[in-house]
Amino acid sequence: MAEEKKPHPQPPPSWSALRLDLAGLVLSLLPVYADCACFAAVCPQWRAAARQLQLPPLPLLALPDGTFYSLMYDKPFHFPGCGFSGYENVCGSWLIFSRDDGCFMVNPFSRATVTLPALSSVRLRPPNASAKSKWAEGGSVESANLYITWMRINEADNLRISKLILCSPNLVAALVGIGPISQILMCQPGALSWSVRAYDRIEDFQDMSFYQGKLYAIAKDENLLVVNISQDHSTGDPQVSRIGRVIEGDCPTWYDAVFEDNSSACKKLYLVESRGMLLMVRRTIWCQFPEPGGDGKIMGGQNEFEVFEADFEHSRWVKVSTVGDDQVLFLGRRCSRSMSVSQYGLPGDRIFFLDDDEDNRLDYAYDEEKTSFGVYSMRFRSIGSGDPNISWKRCAEMYLAAWLFPQDR
Repeated sequence: MAEEKKPHPQPPPSWSALRLDLAGLVLSLLPVYADCACFAAVCPQWRAAARQLQLPPLPLLALPDGTFYSLMYDKPFHFPGCGFSGYENVCGSWLIFSRDDGCFMVNPFSRATVTLPALSSVRLRPPNASAKSKWAEGGSVESANLYITWMRINEADNLRISKLILCSPNLVAALVGIGPISQILMCQPGALSWSVRAYDRIEDFQDMSFYQGKLYAIAKDENLLVVNISQDHSTGDPQVSRIGRVIEGDCPTWYDAVFEDNSSACKKLYLVESRGMLLMVRRTIWCQFPEPGGDGKIMGGQNEFEVFEADFEHSRWVKVSTVGDDQVLFLGRRCSRSMSVSQYGLPGDRIFFLDDDEDNRLDYAYDEEKTSFGVYSMRFRSIGSGDPNISWKRCAEMYLAAWLFPQDR
């Protein structure tokens, strides 16, 4: 009788042979950037799968002291190395730092660095601009104050970048000013100077967004402005050629008025691109004034949110009742984004927001000593707290808390 042949044992399949569809299922369960990075570090095949699938991880919550939080975990962590504390602004996946000889951007995920000019190095247009602008000549001091230009604030000690956008590899736009007023500056990454229209009036710009190849800014009056960009013929550097209004705002007149119960409404505006649309988010903070003659502070209270879509064809804002069943708007004064969250099993049609106050434009105080992020439901028109285990002290050093988006790396 012939000897029965035993089957030759097959080696177990290698993890590197994991099918792409299965790799996608694994990645969809890893909403945290650190977990996605560990997945990609297993082997070249998994790294290639992570690049090909490109599932965007949820944003991190960055704090100025170098602490970071993931929304799926409630324990803080720090990036190895310098720690990235002391940043002054955030742009997508970039942290912006300032020093005497210039500014620079650092991507904590890739460790890439981009240099920017110092705010003291600004190329004026026209080059012979002076603080005594043509609008102020022959007029009174009062009339000059009604038309404040860059030449009136450019040497201020508290000049700062309130918003910065890396529009393209060759274009950086920034809102630079003092307190609530600012001007639009531009430069190329690595350039030695910014460019500014010296005689344009300073505005109370609330936000700025690069949408479908164009730069837009929104002022406190809810006017949407388009910023036309040209090149300097002698240097090739980008510069603002013209700022025009594309949508006239229809802001309620009762903002900043004090009602009989000593309440008043403060407003913050945000521009966010979502599903191919440009949205304006109007955030109302109801404040309570002290009784007449009292020494108390103005206290911030309940938040309300309204969302509007830019209707460019009819030059108007159109109010919408939803941001999408699978969408979450992450709102922040420094950086805002819209993301699909359905692949992570999270409910959509919500707004995650920060207090994002600034020390030099703070209009009210708070009862609570600590703060965190809040969550607004568009569907139920209600506000809930964020993760109770994620919080930080409410103080000037921590005003610059911001969302950081790894998918922009």
